[in-house]
Amino acid sequence: MIPEEILKKVKLIEIKSRDIVNNLFSGEYHSAFKGAGMEYAETREYVYGDDVRLIDWNITAKLNRPYIKIFEEEREQTIILMVDLSGSGYFGSKNSLKIDLMIELSSILSFSAIKNNDKVGLLIFSDRIEKFIPPKKGKSHVLRIIRDLIYFNPTHTKTNISGALDYINKVVKKKSIIFLLSDFIDNNYLKNLKHTNKKHDLINVLIRDDFEINIPNVGLCQFYDIEENKSYWIDTSKKSNRQKINENFQNLYKNILLKFKKNKLEIVDIISGEGYINPLITFFKKRSSLLH
Repeated sequence: MIPEEILKKVKLIEIKSRDIVNNLFSGEYHSAFKGAGMEYAETREYVYGDDVRLIDWNITAKLNRPYIKIFEEEREQTIILMVDLSGSGYFGSKNSLKIDLMIELSSILSFSAIKNNDKVGLLIFSDRIEKFIPPKKGKSHVLRIIRDLIYFNPTHTKTNISGALDYINKVVKKKSIIFLLSDFIDNNYLKNLKHTNKKHDLINVLIRDDFEINIPNVGLCQFYDIEENKSYWIDTSKKSNRQKINENFQNLYKNILLKFKKNKLEIVDIISGEGYINPLITFFKKRSSLLH
């Protein structure tokens, strides 16, 4: 039995996500992703200006006048959401955790997909494959995805992006659009990212928190590392301590972004507290301009 507070949260996320999709992303998602290919629609009589390469020679020969084949874009796509629910996702300094941001983004992408009659699937991972929901269409399926993201309790806390990519490449045979949502605080995943990017349309979504790169003075503060199961105290009133933490995280994310850019891997950089609407719209428009 799902607790009532979970159902209420699902409903709130649904309302917020549909409002964003309908008012801000109308048409952006559709134009950002081309169909999987072209399929035959009909045959009609040739008119001046038509592409002669589309002439249907069999019909032309039978009717003794030129006819051409008409093709339409095969619109249906498969969207896979790969969501990193390792321990570092349960960090946050504003009104929400990184995982809350991932859930909202997953919801927006899911409702954008079903509005365009696309299928949506979900992979939840840590350093293990926690849960896989095969892609399907429909609102009830999307609500199940959102509910599972909110309600699911991972069995492990560490991160293995490479293992998650291995799994998705095995179970998803058809070329799909894959959104990988993570803070990418992990090692040895670049090779599998590049392999997945060749097989699928891979879009990496970097989720980071403002507190990690701009830690404020909050005095003596206890921090808990969920992935390592360790707690430690830091005196944030000391400027040198704050600078050290800021520099460590800034260098970490700088290296991640440079690594993606160097290897021509697509990445959307989202920082909690700065909003995700503009980065998403910028991403959709950039994709659309490259395709048209």
